[in-house]
Amino acid sequence: MRRVVVIGGGIVGLSTARDLVKRGHDVVVLEKEPRWAAHQTGHNSNVVHAGLYYKPGSLKARLSVAGNASIVAYAREHGVPVEVCGKLVVATSRDEVPRLEALADRAEANGVPARRVSAAEAREYEPEVAAVAALRVESTGIIDFPAVCAALVRELADQDLRLGTPVLGIRRALSGGGVEVATPSGVVRADALVNCAGLHADRVARLAGVTPSAAIVPFRGEYYELRPDRRHLVRGLIYPVPDPALPFLGVHLTRMLDGSVHAGPNAVLALRREGYRWRDFSFGDVLDVARFPGTWRLARRFARTGAEEVLRSLSRRRFAASLARLVPAVGEDDLVRAGAGVRAQAMRSDGSLVDDFLVDTAPRQVHVLNAPSPAATSALEIGRHVADRVEAGWA
Repeated sequence: MRRVVVIGGGIVGLSTARDLVKRGHDVVVLEKEPRWAAHQTGHNSNVVHAGLYYKPGSLKARLSVAGNASIVAYAREHGVPVEVCGKLVVATSRDEVPRLEALADRAEANGVPARRVSAAEAREYEPEVAAVAALRVESTGIIDFPAVCAALVRELADQDLRLGTPVLGIRRALSGGGVEVATPSGVVRADALVNCAGLHADRVARLAGVTPSAAIVPFRGEYYELRPDRRHLVRGLIYPVPDPALPFLGVHLTRMLDGSVHAGPNAVLALRREGYRWRDFSFGDVLDVARFPGTWRLARRFARTGAEEVLRSLSRRRFAASLARLVPAVGEDDLVRAGAGVRAQAMRSDGSLVDDFLVDTAPRQVHVLNAPSPAATSALEIGRHVADRVEAGWA
C-alpha cells in the first residue's frame, strides 16, 4: 500500500483518487476551495460528450468514448441525474456540409454512434432548427457533474479529504524517495504526487520543480438562458459544425436536466485564472499571460476571431445572432444572462493550443496539464490513466 497526495478536488482529481483507492492505495486530496468541484467541474454545460470531435487514436478520442459509457453507468449506479438524449450537429449552409461529412467520418473512426440526417429529418428532432444537413449523435447526454463529485466524495469518505487547503510548496522528501507538500495546516508526506489543479496546474508543476511542457491560458465562456416561455424552441441539444482550427465547439443550445435551455459558451481571454466576469482582474495573472510568447503568436493568428468573441461577449444582440444561425426564432429578447465558466487551456510557446489531454511525469509525480472538455465526461477514464502512470513510476 502506498500513500498518494492528489492536488485538486474537481472531477478529475476525485476520479483519480477513487481509482488509486480501488487499487489499494491511501490518498490525501487537497482542495484550496471550501467546496468540491468549485471551478471547471462546477461551471460547465453538464454535457456527456460522445467523442466525435477528436483525432482518432488520441487520448481525448479514446478516453471520451470510453468515458461516455462509464460516467453514465456510474451516474445510474449512484443515483446521479443523467439522461442520454442525443444531439444534432447542424450545417446551416452548403459550405459547411464538407466539414459535417468529415465530422461524420471522424465519428465512425472513433466508434461513436452517429448518422447523417437530412434537413427534413433534422426538423423531426428539432422543429425550429435551420439546417441543410445534420449529424445525429445518439450517445450524447446531460448529467449533473457536481453531483457526480458528491458521489465520489462519499466513496472516499474513509480517506483524508481536505477542503480549504491550498498548496504552499512541494519538495522531494529528504529520505524515502517520496514527496512533501506544505499546506497552512502542516506538511503532507506521501509516496507520490498527482497534480489535478486545473487552472493552476502549470503553477503547481513549477512548485514541484517541474518545467511544464505547456502553460495554462484561461478562456472564459459565458452563457445565456432562454426565457421560460421560449424554451419550447429547443427540445434537446443543437450544436454548430465546429471550426477545426479552434478547440472550442462554438455557441450551442442545450436543454438541461431541469428543463432550462442554456445557450453558449463564447470564448474570451479571462483577466484572472478564476475570472468569471469582466471585472474579475488579477494583475499577476494578466502579466503571466502577457509575458508568455505563445499568447501573442495565438493573437496574431486569430485576431479577427478573438475580436468577434469579445464583441459577442459585450453584445447580447450579437450573441443572439449567433444562436439564430441554428434556431432562427431565437431573438435578443429571448436571452437572460446566466453563469460563466473558465477553461484551463494549455498553450505551447509557439502559440499552438494543446488539442489533447496532456499528462507530464517526473519521479514520483504525475501532472495533468491539459484537461479541458471533454475531461468531465472522461473523468473516470482519466483517473484510471493517471493511476496507471503513478504505478508505472514505482515499477
